[in-house]
Amino acid sequence: MGNHFPVNFLWGSSTAAYQVEGNNMNSDFWAEEHAEGSPYLDKSGDTIDHYRLYRKDIALMASMGLKAYRFSLEWARIEPEAGHFSQSAIEHYRDVLEACHEYGLTPIVALHHFSSPKWLMRLGGWASPMIPELYSAYCEVVIRELGHLIPYVLTFNEVNLPIMLRQAFSSIGVIPPVGIDAAAWAAPKWRESAAQLCGTTVDQYFTFHMISDEASIAILKAAHRKGRETIKRIRPEIQVGLSMALSDFQSISGGEAIAERKWKDNFGEYAELVQEDDFFGLQNYTREVYGPNGLVKPSQDAELTQMKYEFYPEALENVIQKVAKEIHIPIIITEHGIATDNDSRRVEFIRRGLEGVQDCLTKGIDIRGYMHWSTFDNFEWNSGYSMSFGIIGVDRTTQERNVKDSGYYLGNIAKANTLVNVDN
Repeated sequence: MGNHFPVNFLWGSSTAAYQVEGNNMNSDFWAEEHAEGSPYLDKSGDTIDHYRLYRKDIALMASMGLKAYRFSLEWARIEPEAGHFSQSAIEHYRDVLEACHEYGLTPIVALHHFSSPKWLMRLGGWASPMIPELYSAYCEVVIRELGHLIPYVLTFNEVNLPIMLRQAFSSIGVIPPVGIDAAAWAAPKWRESAAQLCGTTVDQYFTFHMISDEASIAILKAAHRKGRETIKRIRPEIQVGLSMALSDFQSISGGEAIAERKWKDNFGEYAELVQEDDFFGLQNYTREVYGPNGLVKPSQDAELTQMKYEFYPEALENVIQKVAKEIHIPIIITEHGIATDNDSRRVEFIRRGLEGVQDCLTKGIDIRGYMHWSTFDNFEWNSGYSMSFGIIGVDRTTQERNVKDSGYYLGNIAKANTLVNVDN
């Protein structure tokens, strides 16, 4: 193989529906944004209007040289009320998928990426024992209508993220959603207001990001299994998996046991579940270093991203190797990225990350693709529009797209299927 990647290696980028489509008013996240005392820096609003501009966006990705697009369908659009499925939303996503095929992009579809329908909160949210059946019914409609256009499915994005959040905030007794600071999540007015906007009470309000106790984790696992069975029953040829967010847990002297426990808690909890999948969606952004007293802060001279993560692209190779020791199914890197205004650092992050991927391939690890997070600068949850993850910039006043050097760099790699002699 040399410096080349495998034939048919999937080169692409990723988005999440809520972060790019705009006006997802039936979603629990919309309620959180608009709740009294909400800690969100911005309202998502139109976001980057991808719901309207998707065809131009897909054409732009293809023109850059990308070969795949990992995106999500919005459950709250497809099923705005329990048992009521919107044909117009289904037709919209049909056209998104057909556009991908027309422009030569392989679609990798997440059926759930954090956000959920408001009505789900009225039933007890992700703590409800009804979840597996409700989620399976949603999967059934999507796959019957659109399955012939979908080669890869992620049932859920980052199933282990709530466990990471629980660990981070357990010392102060709160479990906030992604990107939400502890003080804000502990404020009862905000949570009560968000619940009210979903048509329920705070005791019923249980979002995806709160799935970290034994009972709700069991419900999520059952939902994945039932969703996977439904997908395979209707379309056995679809490759089904899920994704996890995995930091590279490292240690200094005295921190070995803590780092090992972190890996077991974050990956081991779901390792048996994914063994039965067709592929594993691996997502990595940085490393975490542990000493005898817990997490060790990066050194003062360490480069930090806008998210305050350490700039450490070598983490990707390390995590791939750890995963490959424990599960033996193909890996697709479904997210790998950096929040920075300095695009030259993004190019460097991609280059060094992919050098690690190439090393893993030479060692015989079965890696089928690389999706960069994110396709666009978009709405970053609680952080609003303050973070720049995209390989394509967006002027939100005009919605004009601007391909960054990192976008051309990744596109050239995709076209050449190699890292050698690729100019940005």
